[in-house]
Amino acid sequence: MNPPGPLLAVRGLSKVFGGICAIDNLDMELARGQCLGIIGPNGAGKTALINVISGFYRADAGQLYFGGRELSQMKLHQIGRLGIARTYQNIRVFRRMTVLENVLVGVRGHARQPLRSFLDWRARKAERDNALALLRRFKLVERADVAAGTLAYGEARRLEIARALATRPRLLLLDEPAAGMNEEETGRLVEDIRACRDLIEGMILIEHDMSLITALAERVVAMDNGRKIAEGSADAVLGDDRVREAYLGIE
Repeated sequence: MNPPGPLLAVRGLSKVFGGICAIDNLDMELARGQCLGIIGPNGAGKTALINVISGFYRADAGQLYFGGRELSQMKLHQIGRLGIARTYQNIRVFRRMTVLENVLVGVRGHARQPLRSFLDWRARKAERDNALALLRRFKLVERADVAAGTLAYGEARRLEIARALATRPRLLLLDEPAAGMNEEETGRLVEDIRACRDLIEGMILIEHDMSLITALAERVVAMDNGRKIAEGSADAVLGDDRVREAYLGIE
């Protein structure tokens, strides 16, 4: 049974790099079943926040609670095994491996008994079936046996999300998934993300493309210079004077 309260709670979080405060005393929550959009100009601290939540960086102050458990002192692999997965601004796929093998890396990389999984043919078949089911959701199953390096840009983006979901996360962190996509590819991505919402308990979406934010995020946080400057529905945040000035360049 899940404990009461938010899936993720950020309390007074701060992160400093070389005297520059990338995250400055940030408070926010992600409710269960919610997609939280995070927007802001370049350098606002959005990716730094994702890196702290996922364990790539250690916070300098504040606390992170995931499902009621405090994450601040946990290592990267411990946080991953709790059920937090992410994608990156720059696509990271194993280009020489097949599309299916890329997803299987996600499955086996988080197996609690990887050796047993490797030796047990039943476990291997279950892994393959699960990986193919994910590829089917992202309309990549017909490309399962081709090298990942041959995928079109939008397909590679979808593969990266499928691989993250292969770890069976509770929380999925998407860092600018629509970056570099055209309008058609972005529309397809919206459909694919909606179709996978039943696999996770919550999602944090960093994105500059406001069409993605308004289509997917039930709640939005706007950041500038490491601080939260607005929070609420997409319409309310995008209409906030501070956001228009900081992010949209409108005084």
